[in-house]
Amino acid sequence: MHGLDYLTIGAAALAAGAVNAVAGGGTLISFPVMTALGMPPVAANVTNTVALCPGFIGGMYAQRRDLSGQGRRLTFLLPIAALGGTAGGILLLYSGDRVFRAVVPFLILGASGLLAAQDAVRSWMQRRAGVSAAGGLTELARAAAPVGMAAAYGGYFGAGLGVILLATLGLFLGDSLTRLNALKQALSFGSNLAAALLFVFSGKVVWSVALVMAAGALIGGSIGGHFASKVHPVALRRAVVVVGFVVGIAYLLK
Repeated sequence: MHGLDYLTIGAAALAAGAVNAVAGGGTLISFPVMTALGMPPVAANVTNTVALCPGFIGGMYAQRRDLSGQGRRLTFLLPIAALGGTAGGILLLYSGDRVFRAVVPFLILGASGLLAAQDAVRSWMQRRAGVSAAGGLTELARAAAPVGMAAAYGGYFGAGLGVILLATLGLFLGDSLTRLNALKQALSFGSNLAAALLFVFSGKVVWSVALVMAAGALIGGSIGGHFASKVHPVALRRAVVVVGFVVGIAYLLK
């Protein structure tokens, strides 16, 4: 890595942090840039996960009021999300670059499709929204396996995890969209943190890149949060989706 490479990666992380703050899908920007600069796919994904993980803390803090009263849900589902994230991370580390390189195009295309469907998912959830806020043990038990599988995907790759979790929670838990979105943020953090902690000790993290990316993502998140009300999230999301599909097809042809 040379100075210009670090500058490029830092700019990509800044853009990813800003996009995550406004519309989501930042990984679809940062990951392709890292591999384009010559990083092996697994090392790029591992480094990306570790570097962008702190950004979830800001999202959780911003939605802390909507998490109020969801203690039972967090107690039940957060450990499951963490176990799922760990399982996905282990699968990534043991599958290796060859397998991961083969599935990356489909993961990127799938994540882009999920991001494109985000508004439809939200509309469906708003139509289905119930009034229960407590979350009975029966509905939590039904949600456990799907949440665990979604979290495992998050530990393996991560892009589009928020959409998967939001749809899963909307299917099994009756509540308002804002409260389920806050719960989704907490579970995404649990999955990513568990995977990131595993990756820290894997020897795969390129720490010089991770530090540059973490700084860029924090700055980008602050910028995105400041301009969130001035930027149309749907238009930005569509742009990210287009980039994701182009990158996914390019990986597939490659």
